[in-house]
Amino acid sequence: MVCIEGNIMDREDVRFWSRVSKKIIKEAQKAVSPLVGTEEGGDIVKIGADGTPTKLIDIAAENKVVEVLEDAGRPSTLVSEEIGEFKIGKEPSEVVFVVDPLDGTSNALKNIPAYAVSLGIADASKVAPDKLTVADIEMGFVKNLATGDLYQAVKGQGATVNGKKLVPSTQEDISKSSIGAYIYRAEMSKVDRLCKSVRRMRILGSVAIELCYVADGTYDAFIDVRGNLRIVDISAAKLIIEETGGTVTDENCNPLKGYLNVLERTSIVAGCNPKIHSKIIQILGGIS
Repeated sequence: MVCIEGNIMDREDVRFWSRVSKKIIKEAQKAVSPLVGTEEGGDIVKIGADGTPTKLIDIAAENKVVEVLEDAGRPSTLVSEEIGEFKIGKEPSEVVFVVDPLDGTSNALKNIPAYAVSLGIADASKVAPDKLTVADIEMGFVKNLATGDLYQAVKGQGATVNGKKLVPSTQEDISKSSIGAYIYRAEMSKVDRLCKSVRRMRILGSVAIELCYVADGTYDAFIDVRGNLRIVDISAAKLIIEETGGTVTDENCNPLKGYLNVLERTSIVAGCNPKIHSKIIQILGGIS
């Protein structure tokens, strides 16, 4: 096996699963497009494996994920918000796909241009799928379906957007920084301290896209300190940020190690560089 530096998937595997991932994105986008901005797309069809309502637009996207993986002809395990864990093929899984078929569902239903497909891939050939963590993600893809921007990364090989190398912000002054946040039901005392320290804060409603904005320099950082952020939502974007040299931890500055399942939750602080990340952690009270 010829391995990519920092990676245990060989080059041919990377090429194969990259093609599969891009087909998933293409087919999911085709399924979602007619439902964007419609009442029908918001119809609740069931309760998903993560315990939250599944809307028609979500299941339309996820069904395409399943179809493409079944057509790929190689055994895999899908971990997705609506279906939970789903084994494809009779042989032991080669990979685990951690997918949010539609991140930013509310945005899509209101035709707000920030909703995405997010796919993280981990090698399951040497580690049982239920033992893999978010740290084992080796390939990541996030596509903003509204703008067409495709972010992708392979561990040890850097990250790109639309084929161009991602360049994060070099901002080190917290008072001049722009950050994204998810603050619904957050501990507002923490968020308030941070709001008073930064130049501007943005809330877009799609964690996968906003984390990619840290990777491409749009944001200097992103936070979610509720402790309720799904590992599924961040598996791909975490790798994309780290492949640009950014730092991703929980709010207490611990590495993210959540298992790849729909029930795992975390907080997150993602910074474009160590200085911004460290300053945010201090403001949040995670370290002295």
